Amino acid sequence: MKPPLNFLVLLGLLGAGSAAADVAMPAFFADHAVLQRDKPLPIWGTAAPGEAVEVSLGAQSASAKADADGRWRVTLAAQPMSKEPLVLTVKGANTLTKSDILLGDVFICSGQSNMSMPMSTYSKLPEYSGDVKTTSPLVRQFGAKDVSAIEEQADIAGVWTVAGEKSVGGFTAVGYYFARALHAHTGVPIGLLRAAKGSTIIEMWLSEETLLNDPTLKPLGEKLSAALTAYEEAKKQALAAGKQPDAADFPPHPLSEAGALRPRFSTRYNSMIAPFAGMALRGIVWYQAETNSLNPQIIAEYPAQQRALVNSWRKLFNDENLPFLYVQLPNYREALTDPGVVENWALMRESQTKALEVPNSHMAVTLGIGQAEDIHPSNKYDVGERLAALAAHHLYGKKEVVPSGPMFKAVNIKGSKAVIEFSELGGGLMVGLKEGRKPVVAQTGGKLERFAIAGEDKKWVWADALIEGDTVVVSSPQVPNPVAVRYAFSSNPAGANLYNKAGLPAGPFRTDH
Repeated sequence: MKPPLNFLVLLGLLGAGSAAADVAMPAFFADHAVLQRDKPLPIWGTAAPGEAVEVSLGAQSASAKADADGRWRVTLAAQPMSKEPLVLTVKGANTLTKSDILLGDVFICSGQSNMSMPMSTYSKLPEYSGDVKTTSPLVRQFGAKDVSAIEEQADIAGVWTVAGEKSVGGFTAVGYYFARALHAHTGVPIGLLRAAKGSTIIEMWLSEETLLNDPTLKPLGEKLSAALTAYEEAKKQALAAGKQPDAADFPPHPLSEAGALRPRFSTRYNSMIAPFAGMALRGIVWYQAETNSLNPQIIAEYPAQQRALVNSWRKLFNDENLPFLYVQLPNYREALTDPGVVENWALMRESQTKALEVPNSHMAVTLGIGQAEDIHPSNKYDVGERLAALAAHHLYGKKEVVPSGPMFKAVNIKGSKAVIEFSELGGGLMVGLKEGRKPVVAQTGGKLERFAIAGEDKKWVWADALIEGDTVVVSSPQVPNPVAVRYAFSSNPAGANLYNKAGLPAGPFRTDH
């Protein structure tokens, strides 16, 4: 594999003078960083070819020599959590000293706008002033610069920021609430690598190698291959005609920002994920899918794409079981009254649920905290809390923390009734009321909403639904012989109110597919 572009740039400087031979590291090995505890810890960078490099952090040290391309890499032995600041020292022809380093758990926070939007966006919310006063210096973020690249990069600009009342405004809001809650659950320092960009499709976060070689992504691979082949031919003709690569009319690379018909593939992976390759992590937090919800065909392909993303990123970070936490789309748009209409966001939520088939993947259901009129709902608090509950339960073994609301398990047709079974009961089923950021309140005697039922004629009607023990019994006098049930299966299932007693919402589902 050819060296990443940034390494080639750095190596080009090595012969420019003695300073060019200085030891260097990517920007994320910096003051105030959180690095991964309890795992072998890779540290890497550049130096003059053959230069000896010594690295130390806490009780561990290691040495290496820069290879012929000027790249060096060491792996420090695993060390336990450290809330006390450590110093990272790298010695070669020069010495680098990075201070205030913590050993904790590191998560990449990636996806599109609902992940990238910072805390400062919500500064006018009444809860904001309280939120920023409950920060901890053990929660930190590396904010990766928003850039695009046609080739994989070895570094990305950004700085580590310690959470504080005046600094937390730049944190990803979802990531901050997740980290704050997870730190409260565990006491572990939490480091966030924010690498997200609004309006990006999932294809932009997949590597070119994955797109071209994963057989489950064949249509995308063929599209990318055709674009690259066409570009090479166009470039050949342009050069033959005497045009220079930097000329305005030179054919744009298909992965560049130029050209309305370019395939929007790989560019964010290249610039905002590839630089972290090989880094020791605790997990990935993903919030994306809005831009892939354009039509049913694209939506149907999404589970394979997310599966490919998870598997390829796990390979990138040398952890075949790296936990993947992700957000299911919340309620959005006008609430329809016809139970038979199937909307794109409902289909996307179904596709996101299918992606749970990937081992060690965990999905946060966000029904009840979206906004009909805004694709960027302001309640990022509950999103982060729900993600943190998943992590506390599944990653940290805190079984007292309920990870999820009820999830569809099975349907049994018994005469004129459909009996629905669920997993993740969380102490039992209940009718709940969710208002803003307030905890869910049980509605004793309340009626379950947004259940629909149909017979062989596929005519859907709103149904009566009753909680009986750990099941929900669904029926309608209009459907004497039911065959299928839906729950909250629309873009905005306003009023959907099935929860478990931990206050977490049931996931939407249908049994007719």
